[in-house]
Amino acid sequence: MSFDFATPVERRHPSGGDWPSQKWHHYGEDVLPLWVADMDFRSPSAVIEALHERVEHGVYGYGLVPDSLRQALCDWSAEHYGWTIDPGWQLWLPGVVPALHMASLALTEPGEGVLTVTPIYPPFLQVAERTGRLPQQAAMRPPEQTGGDWRLDLEALEAAITPETRLLLWCQPHNPTGRVWRAQELDGLAALVERHDLIVVSDELHCDLLLDEGARHIPLAAAYPALAERILTLWAPSKTFNLAGLTTACAVIPNPEMRRRYAALAKGLQPDANVLGLVAAEAAYRHGDPWRQALLETLRGHRRRLVERVATWPGVSMAPPASTYLAWLDLREAPALEETDKSPQRALLEWSGVALSDGAAFGWPGFVRLNFGTTAAQLEEALCRLDGVLGR
Repeated sequence: MSFDFATPVERRHPSGGDWPSQKWHHYGEDVLPLWVADMDFRSPSAVIEALHERVEHGVYGYGLVPDSLRQALCDWSAEHYGWTIDPGWQLWLPGVVPALHMASLALTEPGEGVLTVTPIYPPFLQVAERTGRLPQQAAMRPPEQTGGDWRLDLEALEAAITPETRLLLWCQPHNPTGRVWRAQELDGLAALVERHDLIVVSDELHCDLLLDEGARHIPLAAAYPALAERILTLWAPSKTFNLAGLTTACAVIPNPEMRRRYAALAKGLQPDANVLGLVAAEAAYRHGDPWRQALLETLRGHRRRLVERVATWPGVSMAPPASTYLAWLDLREAPALEETDKSPQRALLEWSGVALSDGAAFGWPGFVRLNFGTTAAQLEEALCRLDGVLGR
């Protein structure tokens, strides 16, 4: 079975309609966007066909989560993660970002602490303030301190915990660094969580895009069964199968009281799941794995190209990501950017016409996040533009 990850899909001016895209329209006509975590590949044909069939029905009223979808996710978890989950543990939601905020509201009290590790996907840093909780952060150890990779700093994490700390927002695999956490790091995290009686929201959105051959994701709740009752796991087909616009995700919550509190709080504060998103999710989990495997091969090739290119840019460094299609670049020592007071993201946007994500939003100024989930041709054009600035 062959899949096309090489032919560019017109997203700025699609034929047959005006469909504005955050990725392609935010920065204007002449900019190549490698910023928001949205790939430029058509979703699996099985998903497209299932959506066509549902659309043809013509009625899009309020739906229910089908038992077949719950079972599809149970089957996926058992096959790919070795974790047996119960269909009743699942709460299907309109996206992971709302789920983070809902978890804070449902599982903590006003004034309690919400802790996370930086750099981190920007919404993590906004949850506490938006929900009236105490924001708390701990920094990772960067490659210059570890000899080549980003690492979890357990001492810093524990030092950030106070008597108010109640909730840990965790991300595995990690966005933006692409880290797949080592067993030693996770062992230390698990001990810390138990020692301080924390609840964990584990965002595992990128877990089906491990780039190293033979790598297998183990959910945090599966790796530490004794902690499963205090862990809320977030999954979605959105990143893996490029379905983000269908706003469908799932919270897996083994603890019945935690699940009840979450579900009760969500009533009236978020809509029911998207009926088309539910259809797409089931088709993806049931029939999308061959497409995913081909995607991984494409992303591995793009990662190799990016590693080679970054090595030619003076003062720029990057720890190659072990997962997903996002790369985290350190531009703090780039000579090409020394004479400007602009952020690296703004300077590269203006000077090269390439849009990247600003590291400041992730808690680490001086960095950028680059999305290589695009065609080889579009990636090469963007890298050539960046050569013109960073390669000097």
